[in-house]
Amino acid sequence: MKKLLASTLLAAGLYGLAGSAQAAECGEVSIAEMNWASAGVAAQVDKIILESGYGCTVTLVTGDTMPTFTSMNEKGEPDVAPEMWVNAVRTPLDAAIAEGRLIQLAPLLSEGGVEGWWIPKFLADEHPDIKTVQDALKHPELFPAPEDPSKGAVHNCPSGWNCQVSTSNLYRALKADDDGFVLVDTGSAAGLDGSIANAFEKKTGWLGYYWAPTAILGKYDMTRLSFGVEHDKADWDACTAVPDCPEPKVNSYPTSDVFTIVTKAFAEKAGVAMDYMKTRQWDNGTVGKVLAWMGENQGTNEDAARHFLENYPDMWTKWVSPEVAEKVKAAL
Repeated sequence: MKKLLASTLLAAGLYGLAGSAQAAECGEVSIAEMNWASAGVAAQVDKIILESGYGCTVTLVTGDTMPTFTSMNEKGEPDVAPEMWVNAVRTPLDAAIAEGRLIQLAPLLSEGGVEGWWIPKFLADEHPDIKTVQDALKHPELFPAPEDPSKGAVHNCPSGWNCQVSTSNLYRALKADDDGFVLVDTGSAAGLDGSIANAFEKKTGWLGYYWAPTAILGKYDMTRLSFGVEHDKADWDACTAVPDCPEPKVNSYPTSDVFTIVTKAFAEKAGVAMDYMKTRQWDNGTVGKVLAWMGENQGTNEDAARHFLENYPDMWTKWVSPEVAEKVKAAL
């Protein structure tokens, strides 16, 4: 009771009587700042809006998918994981929701996290007949391999990543080598990014694996191709995602569900701030543009969050009341 009274008095002193109830409702909030760019920026956006708009006291804690989920599930800390890719924790998350420990709010990424094989949009515009991966494989001449331009290239995911396995299996399932293609090992994330940048600089074709939201897809306009089939989860788990699966079939990448997860305790104490947490979401295109700006300007997660709030008011002001929006704008 003493702690609650002190918090209320502090809020009244800082924000005036009108804001004291709101600030007391929200109180202290801990948010996971995950160790990948889109999630880190989302955490900083939440910090700015919750502090300046709702009078919360926000602490950011370093996070990653499994450690953060485990801590929230077992210890009730941190209060919020803004960008949780829930496919990786779906079974224990469902149990935690059913048992009342955690709450799943709105999808942060309105389209989910997406993976696939992409080509430059300028090439897709020049060749409107290329709609699927199979269409692209009919034209090895459009996607010259860096070591042997007489061959087409499919650029693989970086070594050691799970997507390297799935891309390799899909390459075999499609019998891309029979169409005159080679599978190119890009070596690292930087190597994969560099191959895309090089294709755009030279205006040459490029075909390969990538995912969104990312800075590269925010900077370079790419078109994701269909595999012509629905995602088969059972076959994906049994073969597509298994190293050296003997008989891989053509499959589509799954769309990753990306939600905001909060603890029950936060939901009970956050008051009107929960209305914001339930509402806010952004699309992959916007996230990609913000991340591209961040990379070009060597910005921090906080820099990118402020860039977003300053340049995309038409989006984020819909997440909050007009009064809260004015407070956030005044604080920028």
